Amino acid sequence: MDFYLTALLQGLCFSGVALGIYISMKIFNIPDITTDGSYTLGAAVTAVMLTHHQPTYVALPVVTIAGAAAGALTGLIHTKLKINALLAGILVMTALYSVYLALMGRSNLPLINVSSLFNVVNISTDPNYNTFWILLIFVTIITTCIGYLLKTDFGLAMRATGNSETMIRSLGVNTDRMKITGLALANALTAISGYLICQQQGFTDISMGIGIVIIGLGSVIIAETFINWLRIASVWPSLLLVLGGAIIFQFVLAITLDIGVDPIFLKAVTAVFVLLIVSLPRLSFRNKA
Repeated sequence: MDFYLTALLQGLCFSGVALGIYISMKIFNIPDITTDGSYTLGAAVTAVMLTHHQPTYVALPVVTIAGAAAGALTGLIHTKLKINALLAGILVMTALYSVYLALMGRSNLPLINVSSLFNVVNISTDPNYNTFWILLIFVTIITTCIGYLLKTDFGLAMRATGNSETMIRSLGVNTDRMKITGLALANALTAISGYLICQQQGFTDISMGIGIVIIGLGSVIIAETFINWLRIASVWPSLLLVLGGAIIFQFVLAITLDIGVDPIFLKAVTAVFVLLIVSLPRLSFRNKA
């Protein structure tokens, strides 16, 4: 039971990554690889601040700003220098490696005897359930904020930028600014995931962001599959399904380990699982045709 509870906790921690990928890839149609770097940047900033005895509520806005700055930089390179979004993300992600290595001063930074988000408030006497309730409240607040943002006029302009850039530009909207803002928001959410996972697992490692975009992409594809099947057009159900996709993804990995698959093959299993998710809708469509 604790094994699957850990998967649930990790799914909630990765919800920021899933929401970030949803914004960048599904709303703006931008393949943003900055995710790998901003996730680790968020974890690195959190670890450094907590080990320097800064409270967790002070670390959160700093992490959010750091992630947003990384996303905005990618957006500026893409929109102002007219460089392919994928390459812009790779450039920023590569540069960020030096940034969080300089911040940490070493490759791994453990959180030993430091106050974290999960021991500041005691909702339950069981540490795992206490973490669960704090994460649930935290993720609910973030998702609610994103949902309301996407329902505002500004949010509608963001969504229209991804759907029909030419049309929304003809209405006087600065699409470059929208893209920069969207990538900043997406990477701020990703950095918040790093903030959460750092405290949940108790350490930050410079290699922890490798392949994190696959987790976010897999979560979003799972959500998109259900969105298409159920023909959902509303923002709120879509966001909830993205969160559900993040949790389902972690449960699949947990089941993989539980049935005895060697952990060294976990990345391969992750890649195959994402491939299956991507392929199934296309295969089913082809069979119907």
